[in-house]
Amino acid sequence: MTKDIVINHAPHETRVAVLENGTLSALHYERGQEQRIVGNIYKGKVLKVLPGMDSAFVEIGAERAAFFYIGDLIDEGELLDKNPRSKHRERESITSMLKEKQDVLVQVSKGPIGTKGSRITSHISLPGRNLVYMPASRTLGVSRQILEDSERTRLKEIVERLRPESGGFIIRTVAEGNAEDDLHSDINYLVSLWEDILERYKSTEAPALLHSDLNVVFRTLRDVFSPDVRRLVVDEEQQYQDVCSFIRSYLPRYNSIVEHYTQRTPIFDYYGIEVEIDRALAQKVWLRSGGHLVIDQTEALTAIDVNTGRFIGTESHEKTIVRTNLEAVEELVYQLQLRNIGGIIIIDFIDMVSPRHRQMVYQTLKDQLRSDKARSNILEISEMGLVEMTRRRDRENLSRYLCDPCPYCDGVGRIKSSSTVSYEIFREVQRTCKRGGPGSVVVYVHPDVHRHLEEEEQQSMQMMERLVRQPLVVKPLASLHHEQFELYEF
Repeated sequence: MTKDIVINHAPHETRVAVLENGTLSALHYERGQEQRIVGNIYKGKVLKVLPGMDSAFVEIGAERAAFFYIGDLIDEGELLDKNPRSKHRERESITSMLKEKQDVLVQVSKGPIGTKGSRITSHISLPGRNLVYMPASRTLGVSRQILEDSERTRLKEIVERLRPESGGFIIRTVAEGNAEDDLHSDINYLVSLWEDILERYKSTEAPALLHSDLNVVFRTLRDVFSPDVRRLVVDEEQQYQDVCSFIRSYLPRYNSIVEHYTQRTPIFDYYGIEVEIDRALAQKVWLRSGGHLVIDQTEALTAIDVNTGRFIGTESHEKTIVRTNLEAVEELVYQLQLRNIGGIIIIDFIDMVSPRHRQMVYQTLKDQLRSDKARSNILEISEMGLVEMTRRRDRENLSRYLCDPCPYCDGVGRIKSSSTVSYEIFREVQRTCKRGGPGSVVVYVHPDVHRHLEEEEQQSMQMMERLVRQPLVVKPLASLHHEQFELYEF
């Protein structure tokens, strides 16, 4: 598999796209007024402890207070101690560990999503190029993406020999094949960085930012760069120079793959990325065979419906269904990753009669999810063809980041029909008008409703006039919402 990294930089926004075999696999945004805070380390101050929820709210200097759950809390002595214990003592309650106005050292593990504030943790982790350092742990792990047992053993032996007395490490995928000097350099850098953070913690008033992660461009270079990256393309001159400088300093063997894009066609248009972004914002996603997915994202969960659409197949009905479901699995996993969809996900596959076919689709879904970096839990396909799963969410999904709820329908996705509004008007006329009074009843409505009343409801309007014994006059008013109307008696 080959990767391309495409960077589109503008004064107001930076976008980084990762292409795998020419297909968009990841998209990252960073805007001037919306800086990412996941990974940042803060000295926070406890605002409120909630014993009934085993949680607390902590002020970290962000727009909303951050949420702290007891499972993410480490005793401060363990975190700041040079020799943290491998097993934490049993915790009775959050009130025994946190008090209001107490200072705490925390890291943002999940950014704000919707109306919710960030989620924070005491389990600090500092990512480097080859390693992730965890000061309050003695863990030594290896990325699951490193498959060869001999290489996993070699890397563990090197880190075990070089690591300090305190702290644990996870060996990242990009460390595969690297020399001991590369790992040693990472260890020294990360341990020194942690010591600097502790010094700032002791000398700074809360709330305060102690350490911020790299911006989206250099974070991608740190985390994604590997031997299978074929090219790195940057469109803006100064950003190109900054990237070249970073590559020369930290990844010199990749100097030759950095390119400056100078064509007039916008870089995301040239690589077909804008089209993929539009697909990632659409509710309906077409499959190659002619079937399609319908993706509905709500506050509570995401529902994905699989349909045969235009695909009629050439074999039996059951084989057509199985083929559509198998094709849908690949596309829906791709869409989950591209759209950053997390939380509860319900997938409605087309009903399959054969248990063997259901198992085949389920196993294919599990296999596809193995390549997904976000952790997920999945239940087997039910008799009704439904799959329930959860996927870890650490940042806003793409549609919520790029879009706002429709101000017209208030994010519901539907508005009342012209018929429904018309009958509401008739009920209001009956409810409020004086029967047989002088003058007439005038109703101002949206032009679409006015058109419906004039063309479809003439008989109903005449019956209403006889009922209230007054003329009923309807007038269009474009400034009104489709569901609004104003009623006056003259």
